[in-house]
Amino acid sequence: MGYFEIPVVDLDRAIGFYTAVFGLRFERQTIDGYDMALFPRSDDAPGASGALARGDVYIPSKTGAIVYFTVDDIDAALKGAEAEGGSVLYPKTAIGMAGFVAEIEDSEGNRIALHSEPD
Repeated sequence: MGYFEIPVVDLDRAIGFYTAVFGLRFERQTIDGYDMALFPRSDDAPGASGALARGDVYIPSKTGAIVYFTVDDIDAALKGAEAEGGSVLYPKTAIGMAGFVAEIEDSEGNRIALHSEPD
């Protein structure tokens, strides 16, 4: 199991964005003095978990590592991102048998990638 942190400026705004776009529920905590909103996780499932993180060492960016979120409907996720103040950075693009990818800018200025299975 891996773990990631997505830097945010406004934790409430970011929680609203990720809840609306991905339908996630977060658990808020203060960890090592930093405000965090933990993504849901399961010890019985593969993949990584993470958090939205606010603090002086967390600086949103479009130029670092890119976190991919798997979604059932990439078109709905793109529309949801725009409705919540984000933007489409890379439109829905077919990648053959692997499905589709796209990239959005979240409410905080981070580049986030989307992946969906083929139709």
